Amino acid sequence: MGKPQSRTAPDLLDEIAAREADRIFLIDGETRLTYREFREGVRACAKGFLAMGVRKGGRVAILMGNRTEWLTGYFAAMAIGAEVVALNTMATARELAYQLKHSEVGLLIFEPQFRDRDFVELLAEAARDHGLDPLPKYLPVDATPPGAMQFAELSDHGEVISEAVLAEAQASVGPDDTACILYTSGSTALPKGVPLHHSGLIDNMWSIGERQHLTADDRLWLGVSLFWSYACVNALFTVLTHGGSIVLQHHFEPGEALRLIEQERCTVYYGTPALARPMWEHADRSSRDLSSLRTGATIGTPDQVQTVIDLGVREICNVYGLTEAYGNSCVIDCREPLERRLSSSGPALDGVEIRIVDSETETVLPPGEMGEVRVRGHLTKGYLNEPEKTAESLDADGYLRTGDLGTMDQDGFLTYRGRLKEMVKTGGINVAPAEIEAVYALHPEIEQIYVTGIPDDRLDEALAAVIVPVKTAPLSEELITFGREALAGYKVPRRYRFVSADELPLTTTGKLQRSRLAEFFA
Repeated sequence: MGKPQSRTAPDLLDEIAAREADRIFLIDGETRLTYREFREGVRACAKGFLAMGVRKGGRVAILMGNRTEWLTGYFAAMAIGAEVVALNTMATARELAYQLKHSEVGLLIFEPQFRDRDFVELLAEAARDHGLDPLPKYLPVDATPPGAMQFAELSDHGEVISEAVLAEAQASVGPDDTACILYTSGSTALPKGVPLHHSGLIDNMWSIGERQHLTADDRLWLGVSLFWSYACVNALFTVLTHGGSIVLQHHFEPGEALRLIEQERCTVYYGTPALARPMWEHADRSSRDLSSLRTGATIGTPDQVQTVIDLGVREICNVYGLTEAYGNSCVIDCREPLERRLSSSGPALDGVEIRIVDSETETVLPPGEMGEVRVRGHLTKGYLNEPEKTAESLDADGYLRTGDLGTMDQDGFLTYRGRLKEMVKTGGINVAPAEIEAVYALHPEIEQIYVTGIPDDRLDEALAAVIVPVKTAPLSEELITFGREALAGYKVPRRYRFVSADELPLTTTGKLQRSRLAEFFA
Protein backbone atom coordinates (compact mmCIF):
# COMPACT_ATOMS: atom_id res chain seq x y z
CA MET A 1 0.00 0.00 0.00
CA GLY A 2 1.36 3.40 -0.99
CA LYS A 3 1.00 6.59 0.99
CA PRO A 4 -2.65 7.67 1.22
CA GLN A 5 -3.68 10.57 -0.99
CA SER A 6 -6.16 11.95 1.55
CA ARG A 7 -5.41 15.15 3.44
CA THR A 8 -8.08 14.94 6.17
CA ALA A 9 -9.05 12.24 8.66
CA PRO A 10 -12.57 11.63 7.23
CA ASP A 11 -11.21 11.39 3.68
CA LEU A 12 -8.53 9.01 4.94
CA LEU A 13 -11.15 6.71 6.47
CA ASP A 14 -13.08 6.78 3.19
CA GLU A 15 -9.94 5.98 1.19
CA ILE A 16 -8.78 3.09 3.36
CA ALA A 17 -12.31 1.70 3.72
CA ALA A 18 -12.58 1.61 -0.09
CA ARG A 19 -9.31 -0.35 -0.32
CA GLU A 20 -9.83 -2.64 2.67
CA ALA A 21 -13.64 -2.79 2.90
CA ASP A 22 -13.87 -6.33 4.29
CA ARG A 23 -10.74 -6.30 6.43
CA ILE A 24 -11.31 -6.19 10.18
CA PHE A 25 -10.46 -2.70 11.40
CA LEU A 26 -11.55 -2.83 15.03
CA ILE A 27 -11.74 -5.59 17.64
CA ASP A 28 -13.34 -4.59 20.94
CA GLY A 29 -14.30 -7.61 23.02
CA GLU A 30 -16.96 -9.46 21.05
CA THR A 31 -17.33 -6.57 18.61
CA ARG A 32 -15.55 -6.99 15.28
CA LEU A 33 -16.01 -4.28 12.69
CA THR A 34 -14.70 -4.25 9.15
CA TYR A 35 -13.53 -1.01 7.64
CA ARG A 36 -16.84 -0.77 5.77
CA GLU A 37 -18.88 -1.34 8.95
CA PHE A 38 -16.85 1.10 11.01
CA ARG A 39 -17.19 3.80 8.35
CA GLU A 40 -20.96 3.25 8.20
CA GLY A 41 -21.18 3.67 11.99
CA VAL A 42 -19.08 6.82 11.84
CA ARG A 43 -21.29 8.36 9.13
CA ALA A 44 -24.47 7.57 11.06
CA CYS A 45 -22.96 9.16 14.17
CA ALA A 46 -21.83 12.21 12.17
CA LYS A 47 -25.41 12.71 10.95
CA GLY A 48 -26.55 12.50 14.58
CA PHE A 49 -24.09 15.24 15.54
CA LEU A 50 -25.37 17.44 12.72
CA ALA A 51 -28.96 16.85 13.89
CA MET A 52 -27.89 17.96 17.38
CA GLY A 53 -26.50 21.20 15.97
CA VAL A 54 -22.78 20.35 16.04
CA ARG A 55 -20.99 22.21 13.28
CA LYS A 56 -17.52 22.87 11.92
CA GLY A 57 -15.34 24.44 14.60
CA GLY A 58 -17.56 23.20 17.43
CA ARG A 59 -15.91 21.11 20.13
CA VAL A 60 -16.85 17.61 21.19
CA ALA A 61 -15.19 16.17 24.30
CA ILE A 62 -14.77 12.43 24.94
CA LEU A 63 -14.39 10.99 28.45
CA MET A 64 -14.29 7.20 28.60
CA GLY A 65 -12.07 4.15 28.48
CA ASN A 66 -10.88 2.50 25.28
CA ARG A 67 -14.02 1.36 23.50
CA THR A 68 -15.70 1.47 20.12
CA GLU A 69 -17.75 4.54 21.01
CA TRP A 70 -14.56 6.54 21.64
CA LEU A 71 -13.30 5.92 18.13
CA THR A 72 -16.71 6.28 16.49
CA GLY A 73 -17.31 9.64 18.17
CA TYR A 74 -13.76 10.75 17.32
CA PHE A 75 -14.05 10.10 13.60
CA ALA A 76 -17.67 11.29 13.41
CA ALA A 77 -16.79 14.65 14.93
CA MET A 78 -13.80 15.05 12.61
CA ALA A 79 -16.00 14.09 9.63
CA ILE A 80 -18.01 17.30 10.01
CA GLY A 81 -15.11 19.54 10.99
CA ALA A 82 -15.73 19.52 14.73
CA GLU A 83 -12.73 19.46 17.05
CA VAL A 84 -12.34 16.59 19.53
CA VAL A 85 -11.15 17.33 23.06
CA ALA A 86 -9.71 14.13 24.54
CA LEU A 87 -10.25 14.16 28.32
CA ASN A 88 -8.09 12.29 30.81
CA THR A 89 -10.06 9.55 32.58
CA MET A 90 -7.86 10.08 35.64
CA ALA A 91 -8.71 13.78 35.90
CA THR A 92 -10.31 15.23 39.01
CA ALA A 93 -13.45 17.38 39.00
CA ARG A 94 -11.24 20.47 39.19
CA GLU A 95 -9.18 19.40 36.17
CA LEU A 96 -12.25 18.45 34.15
CA ALA A 97 -13.91 21.79 34.90
CA TYR A 98 -10.83 23.71 33.75
CA GLN A 99 -10.41 21.80 30.49
CA LEU A 100 -14.10 21.87 29.57
CA LYS A 101 -14.31 25.62 30.24
CA HIS A 102 -10.96 26.45 28.63
CA SER A 103 -11.81 24.57 25.42
CA GLU A 104 -15.43 25.78 25.37
CA VAL A 105 -16.80 22.30 24.76
CA GLY A 106 -20.34 22.19 23.39
CA LEU A 107 -20.97 18.43 23.61
CA LEU A 108 -19.57 15.78 25.96
CA ILE A 109 -19.63 12.04 25.23
CA PHE A 110 -18.86 10.08 28.38
CA GLU A 111 -18.97 6.73 30.10
CA PRO A 112 -20.95 7.24 33.34
CA GLN A 113 -18.90 4.59 35.17
CA PHE A 114 -15.26 3.82 34.36
CA ARG A 115 -13.49 1.36 36.63
CA ASP A 116 -13.95 2.87 40.11
CA ARG A 117 -14.80 6.37 38.84
CA ASP A 118 -18.29 7.88 38.75
CA PHE A 119 -18.18 10.55 36.05
CA VAL A 120 -21.78 11.63 36.69
CA GLU A 121 -20.77 12.60 40.23
CA LEU A 122 -17.47 14.13 39.07
CA LEU A 123 -19.25 16.35 36.55
CA ALA A 124 -21.77 17.38 39.21
CA GLU A 125 -18.85 18.28 41.48
CA ALA A 126 -17.21 20.22 38.63
CA ALA A 127 -20.41 22.26 38.26
CA ARG A 128 -21.01 22.68 41.99
CA ASP A 129 -17.51 23.42 43.26
CA HIS A 130 -15.41 24.49 40.27
CA GLY A 131 -17.56 26.83 38.23
CA LEU A 132 -18.48 24.57 35.30
CA ASP A 133 -21.60 26.51 34.44
CA PRO A 134 -23.38 25.69 32.29
CA LEU A 135 -22.62 22.02 31.79
CA PRO A 136 -22.16 21.16 28.10
CA LYS A 137 -24.75 19.03 26.37
CA TYR A 138 -23.89 15.41 27.01
CA LEU A 139 -24.31 11.96 25.50
CA PRO A 140 -23.69 9.07 27.88
CA VAL A 141 -22.92 5.51 26.81
CA ASP A 142 -24.35 2.49 28.65
CA ALA A 143 -26.34 4.10 31.46
CA THR A 144 -28.46 7.20 31.00
CA PRO A 145 -28.82 9.98 33.58
CA PRO A 146 -32.42 11.25 33.72
CA GLY A 147 -33.41 13.24 30.66
CA ALA A 148 -30.31 12.46 28.61
CA MET A 149 -30.21 10.97 25.13
CA GLN A 150 -27.90 7.98 24.81
CA PHE A 151 -24.99 7.81 22.39
CA ALA A 152 -26.61 4.70 20.89
CA GLU A 153 -29.62 6.81 19.85
CA LEU A 154 -27.53 9.09 17.65
CA SER A 155 -28.03 7.01 14.52
CA ASP A 156 -31.80 7.25 14.73
CA HIS A 157 -31.55 10.91 15.64
CA GLY A 158 -29.51 11.58 12.51
CA GLU A 159 -31.90 9.99 10.01
CA VAL A 160 -33.27 13.46 9.23
CA ILE A 161 -29.86 14.42 7.78
CA SER A 162 -29.34 13.59 4.11
CA GLU A 163 -26.23 12.15 2.52
CA ALA A 164 -25.83 15.41 0.62
CA VAL A 165 -25.75 17.48 3.83
CA LEU A 166 -23.15 15.16 5.35
CA ALA A 167 -21.07 15.27 2.17
CA GLU A 168 -21.16 19.06 2.21
CA ALA A 169 -20.01 19.13 5.86
CA GLN A 170 -17.15 16.74 5.12
CA ALA A 171 -16.11 18.70 2.03
CA SER A 172 -15.69 21.80 4.21
CA VAL A 173 -12.94 20.12 6.29
CA GLY A 174 -9.45 21.21 5.24
CA PRO A 175 -5.94 19.80 5.88
CA ASP A 176 -5.03 22.70 8.17
CA ASP A 177 -8.20 22.52 10.26
CA THR A 178 -7.96 21.35 13.85
CA ALA A 179 -8.81 17.65 14.28
CA CYS A 180 -8.28 17.25 18.02
CA ILE A 181 -7.12 19.11 21.12
CA LEU A 182 -5.00 17.33 23.72
CA TYR A 183 -4.12 18.77 27.11
CA THR A 184 -0.54 18.45 28.22
CA SER A 185 1.43 19.48 31.28
CA GLY A 186 3.65 22.46 30.67
CA SER A 187 6.02 24.44 32.83
CA THR A 188 3.12 26.44 34.29
CA ALA A 189 0.47 25.66 36.87
CA LEU A 190 -2.25 25.01 34.31
CA PRO A 191 -2.18 22.47 31.46
CA LYS A 192 -2.08 23.73 27.89
CA GLY A 193 -4.44 22.78 25.11
CA VAL A 194 -2.57 21.52 22.04
CA PRO A 195 -4.54 21.61 18.76
CA LEU A 196 -3.40 19.07 16.17
CA HIS A 197 -4.39 19.26 12.52
CA HIS A 198 -5.64 16.78 9.95
CA SER A 199 -2.68 16.76 7.58
CA GLY A 200 -0.18 16.18 10.39
CA LEU A 201 -2.14 13.16 11.59
CA ILE A 202 -1.69 11.60 8.18
CA ASP A 203 1.79 12.69 7.12
CA ASN A 204 3.59 12.13 10.41
CA MET A 205 1.89 8.82 11.17
CA TRP A 206 2.51 7.43 7.71
CA SER A 207 6.22 8.07 8.26
CA ILE A 208 6.12 6.33 11.65
CA GLY A 209 4.44 3.29 10.11
CA GLU A 210 7.11 3.14 7.43
CA ARG A 211 9.81 3.04 10.11
CA GLN A 212 7.93 0.06 11.59
CA HIS A 213 7.48 -1.56 8.14
CA LEU A 214 3.74 -1.91 8.72
CA THR A 215 1.37 -3.57 6.27
CA ALA A 216 -2.37 -4.15 6.15
CA ASP A 217 -1.77 -7.54 7.81
CA ASP A 218 -0.52 -5.95 11.05
CA ARG A 219 -2.62 -5.91 14.22
CA LEU A 220 -2.06 -3.32 16.93
CA TRP A 221 -2.66 -4.06 20.62
CA LEU A 222 -3.94 -0.79 22.08
CA GLY A 223 -3.93 -0.78 25.87
CA VAL A 224 -2.64 2.77 26.18
CA SER A 225 -5.47 5.16 27.07
CA LEU A 226 -6.93 6.81 23.98
CA PHE A 227 -6.74 10.32 25.44
CA TRP A 228 -2.91 10.25 25.16
CA SER A 229 -1.27 11.38 21.93
CA TYR A 230 0.55 8.05 22.06
CA ALA A 231 -2.78 6.35 21.30
CA CYS A 232 -5.30 8.61 19.50
CA VAL A 233 -2.61 10.19 17.34
CA ASN A 234 0.42 7.91 16.99
CA ALA A 235 -0.83 4.35 17.34
CA LEU A 236 -4.23 4.88 15.73
CA PHE A 237 -3.19 6.79 12.64
CA THR A 238 0.03 4.84 12.17
CA VAL A 239 -2.05 1.69 11.71
CA LEU A 240 -4.92 3.39 9.85
CA THR A 241 -2.66 4.91 7.18
CA HIS A 242 -1.41 1.38 6.46
CA GLY A 243 -4.81 -0.34 6.49
CA GLY A 244 -4.12 -2.51 9.53
CA SER A 245 -6.28 -3.62 12.46
CA ILE A 246 -6.70 -2.39 16.03
CA VAL A 247 -7.36 -4.53 19.11
CA LEU A 248 -8.76 -2.38 21.93
CA GLN A 249 -8.25 -3.05 25.62
CA HIS A 250 -10.79 -1.12 27.69
CA HIS A 251 -8.18 -0.30 30.31
CA PHE A 252 -4.73 -1.66 30.90
CA GLU A 253 -4.38 -4.77 33.02
CA PRO A 254 -1.24 -6.83 32.37
CA GLY A 255 -2.82 -10.29 32.42
CA GLU A 256 -5.61 -9.22 30.06
CA ALA A 257 -3.06 -7.54 27.77
CA LEU A 258 -1.11 -10.78 27.48
CA ARG A 259 -4.32 -12.70 26.75
CA LEU A 260 -5.42 -10.28 24.02
CA ILE A 261 -2.03 -10.28 22.31
CA GLU A 262 -2.02 -14.08 22.21
CA GLN A 263 -5.66 -14.53 21.23
CA GLU A 264 -5.74 -11.89 18.50
CA ARG A 265 -2.19 -12.55 17.28
CA CYS A 266 -1.20 -8.91 17.66
CA THR A 267 1.95 -7.88 15.81
CA VAL A 268 2.33 -4.27 16.98
CA TYR A 269 3.05 -3.13 20.54
CA TYR A 270 2.52 0.47 21.62
CA GLY A 271 3.36 1.00 25.25
CA THR A 272 5.57 2.80 27.72
CA PRO A 273 8.05 0.95 29.95
CA ALA A 274 5.54 1.39 32.78
CA LEU A 275 3.25 -1.03 30.89
CA ALA A 276 5.94 -3.42 29.70
CA ARG A 277 7.37 -4.25 33.12
CA PRO A 278 4.15 -5.51 34.78
CA MET A 279 3.46 -7.56 31.66
CA TRP A 280 6.96 -9.06 31.88
CA GLU A 281 6.54 -9.79 35.59
CA HIS A 282 3.01 -11.22 35.32
CA ALA A 283 2.56 -14.85 36.31
CA ASP A 284 0.82 -15.67 33.01
CA ARG A 285 3.59 -14.41 30.74
CA SER A 286 5.53 -17.66 30.50
CA SER A 287 2.40 -19.57 29.45
CA ARG A 288 1.31 -17.10 26.79
CA ASP A 289 2.33 -17.36 23.15
CA LEU A 290 3.50 -13.86 22.22
CA SER A 291 5.40 -14.94 19.13
CA SER A 292 3.15 -12.85 16.88
CA LEU A 293 4.66 -9.62 18.25
CA ARG A 294 7.07 -7.93 15.87
CA THR A 295 7.32 -4.15 16.04
CA GLY A 296 5.85 -1.06 17.65
CA ALA A 297 7.03 1.94 19.63
CA THR A 298 8.33 2.63 23.11
CA ILE A 299 10.50 5.10 24.99
CA GLY A 300 13.02 4.84 27.76
CA THR A 301 16.51 3.88 28.78
CA PRO A 302 18.32 0.95 27.14
CA ASP A 303 17.27 -1.31 30.03
CA GLN A 304 13.63 -0.27 29.66
CA VAL A 305 13.64 -0.80 25.89
CA GLN A 306 15.26 -4.20 26.48
CA THR A 307 12.30 -5.18 28.69
CA VAL A 308 9.97 -4.65 25.71
CA ILE A 309 12.27 -6.72 23.51
CA ASP A 310 12.35 -9.48 26.14
CA LEU A 311 8.56 -9.47 26.03
CA GLY A 312 8.89 -10.56 22.41
CA VAL A 313 8.79 -7.31 20.44
CA ARG A 314 12.03 -8.06 18.62
CA GLU A 315 11.81 -5.10 16.18
CA ILE A 316 10.64 -2.42 18.63
CA CYS A 317 11.28 1.21 17.66
CA ASN A 318 12.73 3.66 20.16
CA VAL A 319 11.00 7.02 19.67
CA TYR A 320 11.30 10.65 20.71
CA GLY A 321 8.63 13.30 20.67
CA LEU A 322 6.06 15.39 22.48
CA THR A 323 2.39 16.21 22.07
CA GLU A 324 3.09 19.56 20.37
CA ALA A 325 4.91 17.64 17.62
CA TYR A 326 2.22 15.04 16.95
CA GLY A 327 3.61 12.69 19.56
CA ASN A 328 6.75 11.55 17.72
CA SER A 329 9.43 13.51 15.86
CA CYS A 330 12.15 10.84 15.68
CA VAL A 331 11.56 7.12 15.23
CA ILE A 332 14.37 4.66 14.65
CA ASP A 333 13.82 2.08 11.92
CA CYS A 334 12.77 -1.22 13.46
CA ARG A 335 15.46 -3.05 11.44
CA GLU A 336 18.40 -1.00 12.66
CA PRO A 337 20.88 -3.03 14.73
CA LEU A 338 19.67 -3.76 18.26
CA GLU A 339 22.48 -1.87 19.99
CA ARG A 340 21.50 1.26 18.08
CA ARG A 341 17.76 0.89 18.80
CA LEU A 342 18.42 0.53 22.52
CA SER A 343 19.97 3.96 22.90
CA SER A 344 18.93 6.12 19.95
CA SER A 345 15.57 7.43 18.72
CA GLY A 346 16.92 7.56 15.19
CA PRO A 347 16.64 10.30 12.59
CA ALA A 348 13.84 12.84 12.20
CA LEU A 349 10.67 11.73 10.45
CA ASP A 350 9.88 12.96 6.94
CA GLY A 351 8.84 16.59 7.08
CA VAL A 352 10.51 17.13 10.47
CA GLU A 353 13.75 19.00 11.21
CA ILE A 354 15.75 18.48 14.40
CA ARG A 355 18.71 20.47 15.65
CA ILE A 356 20.65 20.74 18.89
CA VAL A 357 21.05 24.24 20.29
CA ASP A 358 22.89 25.91 23.17
CA SER A 359 19.84 27.39 24.90
CA GLU A 360 21.82 30.29 26.39
CA THR A 361 23.65 31.44 23.26
CA GLU A 362 21.15 30.10 20.68
CA THR A 363 24.12 28.59 18.83
CA VAL A 364 23.44 25.47 16.76
CA LEU A 365 25.77 22.77 18.09
CA PRO A 366 27.82 20.30 16.02
CA PRO A 367 27.34 16.50 16.12
CA GLY A 368 28.16 14.93 19.45
CA GLU A 369 27.64 18.02 21.61
CA MET A 370 24.75 18.08 24.08
CA GLY A 371 22.16 20.84 24.07
CA GLU A 372 18.45 21.53 23.81
CA VAL A 373 16.48 19.56 21.23
CA ARG A 374 14.61 21.88 18.85
CA VAL A 375 11.92 20.63 16.45
CA ARG A 376 10.43 22.17 13.31
CA GLY A 377 8.01 20.77 10.75
CA HIS A 378 4.98 18.86 11.99
CA LEU A 379 4.00 21.07 14.93
CA THR A 380 0.87 22.45 16.48
CA LYS A 381 0.08 25.90 15.16
CA GLY A 382 -0.16 27.20 18.70
CA TYR A 383 -1.57 26.56 22.17
CA LEU A 384 -5.31 27.00 22.51
CA ASN A 385 -6.13 30.57 23.60
CA GLU A 386 -2.48 31.11 24.66
CA PRO A 387 -0.76 33.36 22.07
CA GLU A 388 1.93 34.48 24.51
CA LYS A 389 2.87 30.91 25.47
CA THR A 390 2.88 29.99 21.79
CA ALA A 391 5.31 32.79 21.01
CA GLU A 392 7.54 31.83 23.95
CA SER A 393 7.68 28.22 22.80
CA LEU A 394 9.25 29.01 19.40
CA ASP A 395 12.71 30.33 18.62
CA ALA A 396 13.53 32.92 15.95
CA ASP A 397 13.69 30.24 13.24
CA GLY A 398 10.35 28.67 14.13
CA TYR A 399 11.75 25.68 16.00
CA LEU A 400 9.91 24.43 19.09
CA ARG A 401 11.86 24.78 22.32
CA THR A 402 11.31 21.27 23.68
CA GLY A 403 13.12 21.73 26.98
CA ASP A 404 14.79 18.36 26.40
CA LEU A 405 18.50 17.65 26.26
CA GLY A 406 19.98 15.51 23.55
CA THR A 407 22.87 14.80 21.22
CA MET A 408 22.90 14.10 17.51
CA ASP A 409 25.51 11.99 15.76
CA GLN A 410 27.00 12.38 12.28
CA ASP A 411 24.15 10.36 10.77
CA GLY A 412 21.47 12.61 12.28
CA PHE A 413 20.44 10.04 14.92
CA LEU A 414 19.08 11.64 18.09
CA THR A 415 19.83 10.39 21.60
CA TYR A 416 17.72 11.78 24.42
CA ARG A 417 19.82 12.84 27.43
CA GLY A 418 17.33 14.27 29.92
CA ARG A 419 15.39 17.46 30.53
CA LEU A 420 16.40 21.06 30.41
CA LYS A 421 13.16 22.48 31.76
CA GLU A 422 11.42 21.71 35.01
CA MET A 423 9.42 18.64 34.11
CA VAL A 424 9.17 15.18 35.63
CA LYS A 425 8.43 12.16 33.45
CA THR A 426 6.79 9.53 35.65
CA GLY A 427 5.60 6.30 34.06
CA GLY A 428 6.16 7.86 30.64
CA ILE A 429 3.88 10.83 31.43
CA ASN A 430 5.16 14.41 31.63
CA VAL A 431 4.10 16.19 34.82
CA ALA A 432 4.67 19.86 35.60
CA PRO A 433 5.93 20.51 39.16
CA ALA A 434 4.36 23.98 38.99
CA GLU A 435 0.87 22.49 38.66
CA ILE A 436 1.34 20.30 41.73
CA GLU A 437 2.97 23.07 43.75
CA ALA A 438 0.06 25.43 43.01
CA VAL A 439 -2.40 22.92 44.48
CA TYR A 440 -0.37 22.11 47.61
CA ALA A 441 0.35 25.77 48.28
CA LEU A 442 -3.29 25.99 49.39
CA HIS A 443 -2.68 23.56 52.26
CA PRO A 444 -2.83 25.49 55.55
CA GLU A 445 0.20 23.71 57.02
CA ILE A 446 2.51 24.26 54.02
CA GLU A 447 4.59 27.42 53.76
CA GLN A 448 6.67 26.36 50.72
CA ILE A 449 6.66 23.28 48.53
CA TYR A 450 8.93 22.17 45.69
CA VAL A 451 8.31 19.05 43.61
CA THR A 452 10.99 17.02 41.89
CA GLY A 453 11.57 13.62 40.35
CA ILE A 454 13.64 10.89 41.97
CA PRO A 455 14.87 7.61 40.41
CA ASP A 456 12.38 4.76 40.44
CA ASP A 457 12.81 1.26 39.02
CA ARG A 458 9.25 1.02 37.72
CA LEU A 459 8.31 4.58 36.82
CA ASP A 460 11.75 5.86 35.75
CA GLU A 461 11.02 8.85 37.98
CA ALA A 462 8.73 9.11 41.01
CA LEU A 463 7.30 12.38 42.29
CA ALA A 464 8.69 13.68 45.56
CA ALA A 465 8.03 16.90 47.45
CA VAL A 466 10.31 19.03 49.62
CA ILE A 467 8.17 21.00 52.07
CA VAL A 468 8.79 23.87 54.45
CA PRO A 469 5.89 23.52 56.94
CA VAL A 470 4.22 26.46 58.66
CA LYS A 471 4.75 24.82 62.04
CA THR A 472 4.10 21.10 62.43
CA ALA A 473 4.77 18.81 59.49
CA PRO A 474 1.54 17.12 58.30
CA LEU A 475 1.42 13.35 57.85
CA SER A 476 2.39 11.99 54.41
CA GLU A 477 -0.89 10.03 54.24
CA GLU A 478 -2.87 13.22 54.81
CA LEU A 479 -0.91 15.01 52.07
CA ILE A 480 -1.61 12.20 49.61
CA THR A 481 -5.33 12.41 50.38
CA PHE A 482 -5.22 16.19 49.99
CA GLY A 483 -3.53 15.93 46.61
CA ARG A 484 -5.98 13.36 45.26
CA GLU A 485 -8.87 15.75 45.83
CA ALA A 486 -7.51 18.14 43.21
CA LEU A 487 -5.05 16.18 41.07
CA ALA A 488 -5.08 13.01 39.00
CA GLY A 489 -3.51 10.20 41.03
CA TYR A 490 -0.32 10.01 38.98
CA LYS A 491 0.41 13.69 39.82
CA VAL A 492 0.37 13.15 43.59
CA PRO A 493 3.83 12.88 45.25
CA ARG A 494 4.43 9.68 47.15
CA ARG A 495 7.48 10.81 49.12
CA TYR A 496 7.84 13.91 51.28
CA ARG A 497 10.75 15.55 53.05
CA PHE A 498 10.20 18.33 55.57
CA VAL A 499 12.94 20.94 55.90
CA SER A 500 13.50 24.41 57.27
CA ALA A 501 13.74 27.32 54.86
CA ASP A 502 17.48 27.70 55.46
CA GLU A 503 18.05 24.08 54.34
CA LEU A 504 16.80 24.77 50.81
CA PRO A 505 19.58 24.73 48.18
CA LEU A 506 19.86 28.30 46.91
CA THR A 507 22.22 30.09 44.56
CA THR A 508 24.23 33.11 45.71
CA THR A 509 21.42 35.26 44.31
CA GLY A 510 18.80 33.39 46.35
CA LYS A 511 17.32 31.33 43.50
CA LEU A 512 16.28 27.74 44.23
CA GLN A 513 18.55 25.07 42.76
CA ARG A 514 15.91 22.60 41.63
CA SER A 515 18.53 20.22 40.33
CA ARG A 516 19.60 19.56 43.92
CA LEU A 517 16.17 18.81 45.41
CA ALA A 518 16.54 15.09 44.72
CA GLU A 519 19.52 15.04 47.13
CA PHE A 520 17.05 15.18 50.03
CA PHE A 521 15.87 11.68 49.06
CA ALA A 522 19.24 10.07 48.35
